[in-house]
Amino acid sequence: MKPVHDPELSREAALQAAQRLRESGHEALFAGGCVRDELLGRPPKDYDVATSAEPAAVCRLFERRVEVGMQFGVVVVMDFGVPIEVATFRTDGVYSDGRRPDSVVFATAEEDAKRRDFTVNGLFFDPVRNEVIDFVQGRADLKNGVLRAIGDPAARIREDRLRLLRAVRFAADLGFQIDPATWQAVVDFGAEIIKVSPERIREELVRIFCHPQRLAGFDLLDASGMLEAVIPEFAALKGCEQPPEFHPEGDVFKHTRLMLSLLPEQVSVPLVFGVLLHDIGKPPTRIVDETGRARFNGHDRVGAAMAERIMEGLRFSRLEIDETVELVRQHMVFKDVQQMRVAKLKRFMARATFPDELRLHRVDCLGSHGMLDNWDFLLEKEDEFASEPLIPPPLLNGRDLIERAWKPGPEIGRILEEVQTLQLEGKLQDREQALSWLAEKRPG
Repeated sequence: MKPVHDPELSREAALQAAQRLRESGHEALFAGGCVRDELLGRPPKDYDVATSAEPAAVCRLFERRVEVGMQFGVVVVMDFGVPIEVATFRTDGVYSDGRRPDSVVFATAEEDAKRRDFTVNGLFFDPVRNEVIDFVQGRADLKNGVLRAIGDPAARIREDRLRLLRAVRFAADLGFQIDPATWQAVVDFGAEIIKVSPERIREELVRIFCHPQRLAGFDLLDASGMLEAVIPEFAALKGCEQPPEFHPEGDVFKHTRLMLSLLPEQVSVPLVFGVLLHDIGKPPTRIVDETGRARFNGHDRVGAAMAERIMEGLRFSRLEIDETVELVRQHMVFKDVQQMRVAKLKRFMARATFPDELRLHRVDCLGSHGMLDNWDFLLEKEDEFASEPLIPPPLLNGRDLIERAWKPGPEIGRILEEVQTLQLEGKLQDREQALSWLAEKRPG
């Protein structure tokens, strides 16, 4: 993904790039998403320029540049302080790998527009004449809130299967309806999304689920069959019934969907994927006891292992995987927080993933029985413990014990943990008290 820049600075840099190209006799237009977003009154994340100048000519005109995709006619120019992607008008050859064209032919602006994915992304804007150039009826679709493939939807998707996920992302992000013919192609080809590299699938999923309109994206992924194609384990969540006294909302799938709808607009990757995967271990652990009640013993532990495999398969970073797995593993611990000793509670709350775990717990409760007593308890404890670090500097260390005839080994670790427990519970206030306490112990 390209970095996000200040829209005003990016627009000015793109304008200067276009002007330099025009002064040299080339056509130069703003292209794609920036045109769409300006027409919708949304600040573009970045600006792209499309031009009749071939790559070699672009390179001669701009001193500071990165030749990122010369075979596709793409050069990133940096002469104006902000990276601007400059691409030569082109048509695409055969997409034999279902992702990128085997070859390109440099072409006209109209031909370039018609090889793009969706009409709302096929618009150009002439920044000199202040004129929108529309070869694909994209303005009408923008006005009507419709996401429509350019030309034959099936052909567009066969060219690049990633457009399946992009259709979902754009429809959710923009709040648009997908044109029926385009939607039919998405459904027809949905299962083929797995032909796209895991890295690109992950990138689109993150964009969908970290967006405030994530629920719309989730529903489109589900309806198209892509959700189960990418994460087959989701199929078993449907119809996996739960005890109605705790889950009046219904099965595990409905519970997960409801939790997703309750998240705040801004979420981290571990939080949103923790929500998606927190109960993934329920179907394989479901049993019905002698009273007829469904139980899911160990689903948190089983789910953590499943979540790790799923996220590894999608090539998430190690940090994102570890933090998400911790959310899944710990989500059932919250039912016990009011019974924890102070030291255990402080250690629990001091972990790096606790803030996201707490947010997950809140929507877990709101998406089921609605009881927030443990949430309220933990908020009170956060206030109570706020005056000092949850885990203060240790009063003693291993050297203190060795100097007092303790032999290196596991026993030293146990004693230091006991000292920390007493410290966390306020029973040992300073080093002198800790040493006095230690003097009463005999080295084992």
